[in-house]
Amino acid sequence: MAIVPVSLGDRSYDILIAEGAIDQAADHLARFARNGRLVTVTDENVAATQLDRLEAALSQAGIVIEPVVLPAGEGTKSWRFLETLLDGLLALEVERGDHIVALGGGVIGDLVGFAASILKRGCGFVQVPTTLLAQVDSSVGGKTAINTTAGKNLVGAFYQPSFVLIDPSTLDTLPQREVRAGYAEVVKYGLIDDPGFFTWCEMHGNALIAGESDARLYAIEKSVRAKAMIVGDDERETSGRRALLNLGHTFGHALEAETGFSDLLLHGEGVAAGMALAFRFSARQGLCDEAEAARVTAHLRDAGLPNDLPSAHVAASGATLVGHMLHDKKMAGGNLPFLLARGIGQTFLDKNVSLKDVETFLDEEMRA
Repeated sequence: MAIVPVSLGDRSYDILIAEGAIDQAADHLARFARNGRLVTVTDENVAATQLDRLEAALSQAGIVIEPVVLPAGEGTKSWRFLETLLDGLLALEVERGDHIVALGGGVIGDLVGFAASILKRGCGFVQVPTTLLAQVDSSVGGKTAINTTAGKNLVGAFYQPSFVLIDPSTLDTLPQREVRAGYAEVVKYGLIDDPGFFTWCEMHGNALIAGESDARLYAIEKSVRAKAMIVGDDERETSGRRALLNLGHTFGHALEAETGFSDLLLHGEGVAAGMALAFRFSARQGLCDEAEAARVTAHLRDAGLPNDLPSAHVAASGATLVGHMLHDKKMAGGNLPFLLARGIGQTFLDKNVSLKDVETFLDEEMRA
């Protein structure tokens, strides 16, 4: 078992990582129950594999789950289902002092966190992430949001959970594609500022994806510690350090928008392709060695992840993709910052990128 603190003053909380943690949920979540109940939000897929397990564990402490079950998929992160969720929580008479449990992947975690931030002007919530992507990234740090027709995560809030319970055994029920998509966010931590960890990923990534217990425990704890440190230093991206966590996301979100935020391209897959594009664009701009960019592309390809436009199921022009980027929430004064790289483990924020250069690069990528 590992406990990783997120140090944010009076908003600090712990992340607990342990195989079988859900089966011991009574030890960890009982303090968040009120009158013997915990309102728990999940989706149909997770409800089928993990809800009974959580209910059985909590029943040992006499706690009953009041479930709210939503459809699975990125489409649930929307105005429509935010309203559905809020109405359901109000019908269950959730109070400001209550905690809502988010049991699921990034969609459920983001949606529940945002709902908690606005319900009765703010109630508590607990993250119990069940996908690799959520365990290593989205459940930590307090970014909550929904998607809109204009783009991804454009309506939301910084709102920290009270506790995060990570049980890697939940990954046993996931399709391999979901695990691979989450693995992209693991690789990201090596590419940002830890070349040694990227080398570890090259050596052990496929074992992690295949479900090797030691590999996934190591990768989850390593990723969570890296993110917790960055969030503790820069909770709201004011200094620029937390912005490094967006590596691959500017390109990736444009790819997701072009594919309609659908199952055609999962979020982690978009991030994978986005990271490869960011490194190749950096090489094209003379910022990093082409061999470094090729190494990143090769590892993502070997892991079975998209690493270019065709493998991301995108056949759009550079102008079209840049058009999606113009809706990015990081736009400031008409400029869009990009996460670029001087090499593996040497990511930096560039606020002076020419979108015309990006458009030309993407057109060249499409013809490659």
